[in-house]
Amino acid sequence: MKTLQGKVTSLKNDKTAKVSVENLWTHPLYKKSVKRTKNYACHYEGIELREGDVVIIEATRPISKTKRFRVVGKAEEAA
Repeated sequence: MKTLQGKVTSLKNDKTAKVSVENLWTHPLYKKSVKRTKNYACHYEGIELREGDVVIIEATRPISKTKRFRVVGKAEEAA
């Protein structure tokens, strides 16, 4: 299974968390580090989440039109 680590950015929908995952890669020509961000709609149940929490998400079967990931657990607590 594909697992990613990201930060919770929104909890406005029921049982859905928007998680922002940052990816750092090096440009092949200019050799500069570039930060890219991608947002995922993730399913969660039974986990107490707040905006700013760092969570681990995992790929799963399609749950809805946009949800393809689920929250496995927290990586660390929010400050």
